[in-house]
Amino acid sequence: MMDARATGISATGVSVLHMAAGLGAGLVDAEELAQRTLRSVQECDDPAIFTCLTEARALREARAAARRLREGRGRGPLDGVPVAWKDLFDLAGLPTTAGSRVLETAAPAAADAPVVARLAAAGMVCIGRTNMTEFAYSGIGLNPHYGTPRNPHGKDEPRAPGGSSSGAAVAVARGLVPVAIGSDTGGSVRVPAAFCGVVGHKTSTGRYPIPGAFPLAPTLDTVGTFVRTVADAVLVDAALCGRVAPTIARGSLAGQRLIVPRNVVFDDAEPAVVANFEAALTRLSAAGAVIERLMVPLFDTVQSLTATRGAITAAEAFALHAERVQGEAAARMDRRVVRRIRGGGAISTPDYITLRQERRRIIAELVATYGPGAIFAFPTTPHVAPRIAPLEADDDLFSRINLRTLRNTMLGNFLDWCGVSLPSGTDADGMPTALLLSGMPGADEPLLALALAAEEIVRGES
Repeated sequence: MMDARATGISATGVSVLHMAAGLGAGLVDAEELAQRTLRSVQECDDPAIFTCLTEARALREARAAARRLREGRGRGPLDGVPVAWKDLFDLAGLPTTAGSRVLETAAPAAADAPVVARLAAAGMVCIGRTNMTEFAYSGIGLNPHYGTPRNPHGKDEPRAPGGSSSGAAVAVARGLVPVAIGSDTGGSVRVPAAFCGVVGHKTSTGRYPIPGAFPLAPTLDTVGTFVRTVADAVLVDAALCGRVAPTIARGSLAGQRLIVPRNVVFDDAEPAVVANFEAALTRLSAAGAVIERLMVPLFDTVQSLTATRGAITAAEAFALHAERVQGEAAARMDRRVVRRIRGGGAISTPDYITLRQERRRIIAELVATYGPGAIFAFPTTPHVAPRIAPLEADDDLFSRINLRTLRNTMLGNFLDWCGVSLPSGTDADGMPTALLLSGMPGADEPLLALALAAEEIVRGES
């Protein structure tokens, strides 16, 4: 068996496709790959990326994958590929702690979450759990209990990784694993993907099963992926849908309509974010895309509705955690998370019902107005990853930056859009910016097809 290092295939820094090709061709052994991946995590200079490693499980799964591949009966293109899971997905035999010390003594999960089981059935090797904002309630990614993963692009001083799937994004950005699975309720996949310069795919409701994932707001909770390329997202998407291989073909930009909203999404945007977005848009237009800059009044409607009635996330998070934030457990929780959850207690039942009703109406109106195939394009976040120190020192500043960070992505959750965040360049400090492509509810496959065609152009590589 040829040594993996001789082929350039290692545990770090390569795409799922690259890694899968080496495994399938017999150029790298799945068990050795798992060992190298575990060692890379253990030797990493940032211990806050993972909350735990599942070493025994990883080696057991990798050994079985290696045997299948040697015998020519691999389960598919992902057999033997390592994967990491955000610390809110059930892994059999382990408590699901959701980034919190409060749940450390919870009963171990009786079984894997369905999404975990699907990737295990595809032959993927579970490396461990990645860190997250406590109870998934922040777009910044700070965690006082397990530490805050450092954004790998922050060369001047520590920068935020984005949240709530902080460790998942950093693990992929640092090349520790080729794919990590997160959740997205208000931007928790797309924001950290944008801050860390990787691809993030947020699904629309029902694309993948959500049971077995510790909830934040069940109405809005979705599962998403962190990968290095859109092609990787397509491969993992197939497995998470229970398929052996993808059915998504590369789309075309010729004549593709891209709606660029004139309102809301560019408010307070940093110059580098806008400049990189506009440069990407120019390249997309040159490749045949039809750019339409439109006012989207329903964006203002959503903002007005949440300003007057409250947020669905806040109401549902309070319903889930009321006993914790009003009892002794609050003293053992992140003060910022406690503050946000307690705020949800001010939302009345009539307001919550109105929010749910208006959400259904607005979604239907958007589909009727722009069409079920409409694709929207705007910056994933209005700014690059902020410095951590000022946010740790000032809770009011943290709250303001957190809301600004999540503003663009929260629209997609309220509207049940699917989305793909693509790296679009960097600012003067080398911090990543990102362009978000969003599709209507259930349009994940056409969106991924378009993202396949757009990725290199958005990155400025084609």
